[in-house]
Amino acid sequence: MVLFAQTFGAFFGLLAIIFGAFGAHALKKRLSMDQLKSFETGVKYQMYHALLLIVLGFNLNLDTVIERYMVHCFVLGTFLFSFSIYGLVLSASKGKKLRFLGPITPIGGLLLVVAWGLLLYSFVQGFV
Repeated sequence: MVLFAQTFGAFFGLLAIIFGAFGAHALKKRLSMDQLKSFETGVKYQMYHALLLIVLGFNLNLDTVIERYMVHCFVLGTFLFSFSIYGLVLSASKGKKLRFLGPITPIGGLLLVVAWGLLLYSFVQGFV
């Protein structure tokens, strides 16, 4: 599970840098300011969670059921949240907004909330 978390952390980090550069340079002239802000939100959340996955991999054994669920929620939540934003923004910029992606973003956000809650719970368990 440690390797899983670190691999996805590195992969998400790599893509966040690429997408951030793509947004700052290639999309700057094609997107409205609101669209660019949304795209940047996806990149920021992706990078935050990339770093978190790497840190978790180095600091926790990730061998309990709760820790495994937590990592899976972070990975899936990051993917659904950030990539649905990218899809919404890019499709809207071409005049063909993929509306089915709209409900996916909050599902990804909810998975991230659950993952953070599981992380908190695992820390609190250490105090008890």
